[in-house]
Amino acid sequence: MRSVALSPRARADALAAMAGTELDVLVIGGGVVGAGSALDATTRGLTVGLVEARDFASGTSSRSSKLIHGGLRYLEMLDFRLVAEALQERGLLIQTIAPHLVRPVPFIYPLRHKVWERFYAGAGVALYDTLGLLSGRARGVPHHRHLTRSGAKRIMPSLRKDALTGALQYYDAQVDDARHTMFVARTAAAYGAHVASRARVVGLLREGERVTGAEVHDLESGETIKVRAKQVVNATGVWTDDTQGLVGERGQFKVRASKGIHLVVPRDRIQGDSGLILRTEKSVLFVIPWFRHWIIGTTDTDWSLDKAHPAASAADIDYLLDHVNAVLEQPLTHADVEGVYAGLRPLLSGESESTSKLSREHAVAHPVPGLVVVAGGKYTTYRVMAKDAVDAAVHGLDAKVPDSVTEKVPLLGAEGFKALLNARHRLAAKHGVHVARIEHLLSRYGSMIDEVLALVDDDPSLGEPLAGAPDYLRAEIVYAAAYEGARHIEDALARRTRISIETFDRGVGSVDEAARLMAPVLGWSDEQVEREIEHYRKRVEAERESQKMPDDETADAARMGAPEIVPLA
Repeated sequence: MRSVALSPRARADALAAMAGTELDVLVIGGGVVGAGSALDATTRGLTVGLVEARDFASGTSSRSSKLIHGGLRYLEMLDFRLVAEALQERGLLIQTIAPHLVRPVPFIYPLRHKVWERFYAGAGVALYDTLGLLSGRARGVPHHRHLTRSGAKRIMPSLRKDALTGALQYYDAQVDDARHTMFVARTAAAYGAHVASRARVVGLLREGERVTGAEVHDLESGETIKVRAKQVVNATGVWTDDTQGLVGERGQFKVRASKGIHLVVPRDRIQGDSGLILRTEKSVLFVIPWFRHWIIGTTDTDWSLDKAHPAASAADIDYLLDHVNAVLEQPLTHADVEGVYAGLRPLLSGESESTSKLSREHAVAHPVPGLVVVAGGKYTTYRVMAKDAVDAAVHGLDAKVPDSVTEKVPLLGAEGFKALLNARHRLAAKHGVHVARIEHLLSRYGSMIDEVLALVDDDPSLGEPLAGAPDYLRAEIVYAAAYEGARHIEDALARRTRISIETFDRGVGSVDEAARLMAPVLGWSDEQVEREIEHYRKRVEAERESQKMPDDETADAARMGAPEIVPLA
């Protein structure tokens, strides 16, 4: 597959193309479901546009637990179909679609009771593995095993001895959600979709009862264009009801936002070689290995405040620390927390008891002719959600359209990834980069690593670590702006890299250099550079302040102290 850059020029061309022709499908929303819908539609041979009001994955799709999993706890709810579907998608992602971005990760489940719990939990994990095998796509994920207390302690020395009598170890997978979503959007563009971020839908076009397109406001230029389309797909997640309101019709379901927060701590604060899954009084809590860090989460609380920037309060942080410290020999403190992020899950909420049971699943509706709405679901099953949404849209097209093929379509960077991984020592010698750095780049770019290393070959200074974030090269910031659609510093530090949650200063030590690396690519003036730096600093300051607040309301008020870099109104 030919590489296509999400460059500033490509964005301008995409908006011009959308304004100049009638599309088969216009997708609203650049999260993983919207990007997946664009990829599904364009690989069926349809003409497709994808618009996102902020940055790709800037909402829910960059703030998940970073897990690709079947949902072990859903087995207790007897939701076998959902688990089996998710495990099938997990296998597809690991083996075919994104082997460069999705990789197996082990988890230990501590047992507190000697006999009945081992039997009960062991049966559940065995069923989990069996459902994965029945999908036909479980290769690459080892089978679960039973551990004694001493065996579990050898793997996770930080576990308190009195916190378990034994354990189970099983496997799921993890992903950098924001990078994966960006790759889905970029792959859609490679297959012909017109893709643009910072392009907000401000109205839907109508001819009688039928939706015929959308008014799209380019937040960067200030221009508004009309994009005509035979079918419009609303894939805006927690904003579904807001987007639905543009059509002036009552939706068939509503979306409720549930807030989940995560903490990031350095790897050396917890000794161990496996993730943990712990029961809480409400749900489960994960401790997930994440490169040189751990991710700890999550919470699950209703949220009715600002959707763009959900805030983590001091109470949220204390909740996670209290629960993880219950099993650790050396408790974590607030001083150990490098990063905090909060995201919103789009849960379906119906007007009757029967529809409210849909909350952990996804739904697709056709509320008026020309408009398809897709919502709910979980990150792991994004491809199925996208397929279902496009299937619904296809019903409204007066043409024979092929079935979905995305289960066989690797993302950019997947093809040749394993061969390059085998050749990592040769790559390191050729480009003068340490082999550990090559391995890290391969896990982020796959076979697109050649484009990153080409920047280093042209300018060896780009092969140096970024100031304040030595895990990343200076070239990665340039590449984010030139190839990956990053329009602002926040896009680069919060989503193309994860510097904003992986450093104690939340990326403030990197912001000056990052701005000056992005400026030539994006055509920024000196004034714009300073504006970008100031905005990022205010963002970090507002987030830190919100995390000191006692509750959601005060945390939200503090986080709103930092304005948008590109105002939406």
